[in-house]
Amino acid sequence: YHYNLFHLTGIRLAPKEKLNIPVLFMPDAMTMYKAEVVVHVMKENGENWTYDISTESNKDLNRNVSLAENGGIQGILWRYPVHGIPEAPQQKLVVVRCQAKQRVEQRVEMLLFGVVPHARNSDMANTDTSANIQEVQATDGFSETVEFLYELQYQSNEIRSQLESLVGMHLLEKEWDAESEIVTLIFNVVFAPNKPMRNEATLVVQWVTGGVWKFPMLFIATEPEVDDVINIVAVGLNKESIVGFKLTSQTR
Repeated sequence: YHYNLFHLTGIRLAPKEKLNIPVLFMPDAMTMYKAEVVVHVMKENGENWTYDISTESNKDLNRNVSLAENGGIQGILWRYPVHGIPEAPQQKLVVVRCQAKQRVEQRVEMLLFGVVPHARNSDMANTDTSANIQEVQATDGFSETVEFLYELQYQSNEIRSQLESLVGMHLLEKEWDAESEIVTLIFNVVFAPNKPMRNEATLVVQWVTGGVWKFPMLFIATEPEVDDVINIVAVGLNKESIVGFKLTSQTR
């Protein structure tokens, strides 16, 4: 459903020729849709492939061939599963600003539109549940639980190495309004930069049934306060005055 599959029949293919099969995806809800593209190939001269398919043969083989009356193989089928995952338009940029060597906590509200409770798909088993992805369960007096995964993604490994230890996100509140099909997630974002920087990241929220929302985030660290004032008192004209002070590195 919700796929437009072009039914191609009677197409003649030369050896090693390529065939492009167009698939158009037009989702009407933020949930995963599944379909299957089946390619059925038969010999142009109408002859069959000779092969003995016994009851002990592989089940996948029996499923992927069409048998003729004489017991030969009339056609071979290739099956391509298609998963359509809707992605919401990119949301408004969220800016988190903090002075270097300081720490800021900021509440950020994320709105997820198009969450339809009856669109839940219980057989989705390929969801990524790696350690850096956290699960959210949002309920609002309904018997069904709306489950989400969220992760902060970075544009490069270099940006990840700069931001990952400086940024923390924690879910404070969640609310699901089934009537308006909107889920509200409120995060507490902690940003503690150690030097001036300007880096981007993306908060990716995925409904376990397939919908994806992306929220761009910009982390800005401004110049820090002056650490200290060093006073050097001259001991005389054309004579050197020396002041010593210590610098401590926060990293190796």
